[in-house]
Amino acid sequence: MTALPDLREQAETLGQSLPPLLAEAELLASTIMLGEHGRRRAGMGDEFWQYRPAHAGDSARMIDWRRSARSDTTFVREREWQAAQSVTLWVDTSRAMGFSSHGPTKADRARLLALATAVLLLRGGERVGLSGHDTPPRAGKSQLLSLTRALTAPDAAADYGAPDATGISAHGRAVFVSDFLGDLAGVETALARASDRGARGVLLQILDAAEEDFPFDGRTIFESMGGSLRHETLRAGDLRARYLDRLAERKDRLQTLARAVGWHFTTHHTGDAPLPALLWLYRAIEGGR
Repeated sequence: MTALPDLREQAETLGQSLPPLLAEAELLASTIMLGEHGRRRAGMGDEFWQYRPAHAGDSARMIDWRRSARSDTTFVREREWQAAQSVTLWVDTSRAMGFSSHGPTKADRARLLALATAVLLLRGGERVGLSGHDTPPRAGKSQLLSLTRALTAPDAAADYGAPDATGISAHGRAVFVSDFLGDLAGVETALARASDRGARGVLLQILDAAEEDFPFDGRTIFESMGGSLRHETLRAGDLRARYLDRLAERKDRLQTLARAVGWHFTTHHTGDAPLPALLWLYRAIEGGR
């Protein structure tokens, strides 16, 4: 009988946390007019995609004789590939993601973009999962609730996060969302594991404006969100050039790592509107930019 109040309290807490994030994600996703979801890859399916001129090797069954009769060219009627793909999300829950100089934290923006991406993919019939939370890729509306619960779970205790490549399906897609300010060895390992499974994906770096611009001067105390790192200086402005150089080097390294395995990389700032980042994410997952 003692477990009942605890269960009720957990349910009430979940009920308070689910609607805002889920509602915001669905609202953001609804601003993208995708129409009927199209994978834009030729293959076996029911949906018509396009006509193309017939090539050597095309069988007679593939030719659309009605369309070809209106032209001197023989045309093939292509259908879109209808097989659902699996997309695995990893969202950094480390303490570093809790930073905000103003506006939303990096964690809030990461969760919003990840969940809005899931909304779009699930509406298109894809399977979406979340690594590190025992939430394997599945389709359907119920999966959206599972993803929301996992994304609103308590944050991890680590200062910085490392991508978790477990659960990524062979030849599937993956999305890693983080500030990527920790040790890049973890990123390299996760990308290698994903690449070994033939997975393609996206690295989305989320930074606060203060982390991008370094607007500090005079006496400043820099401390990690977990308190494990601390540095005090009397002339913070003297560090700006070196900091910006190191940040640029880190971005270049992330870009190089992504390109080496056929992935995409970009940086999004919490002070910017989330819609352009969501559009980029969706197109990158689908294979465009």
